Amino acid sequence: MSTDNTPCTVGKTKFYQGENRTHPLFSIEPGIPCQHAREQASELLGYAQELTASGLMDDNPRLVWAAYYLGGLAKALMDDAEAGMAR
Repeated sequence: MSTDNTPCTVGKTKFYQGENRTHPLFSIEPGIPCQHAREQASELLGYAQELTASGLMDDNPRLVWAAYYLGGLAKALMDDAEAGMAR
């Protein structure tokens, strides 16, 4: 938590890819104000939704995969922000 009592991310959430799930593809850093993290997650989910729709309409699986990763990052942000708010 920051000195002004603003809840911040705890920095424990990771996004894994692959079968063994031994190395995270990305992780959330501690100290991001939770409100900012939640706003960014919402924006990322909007982009993921647009990419999914475009990928399906254009039969472009690369866009769907990009949406998958953005969605994973958004979920990691939300999970870490929620953990920070619960402190």
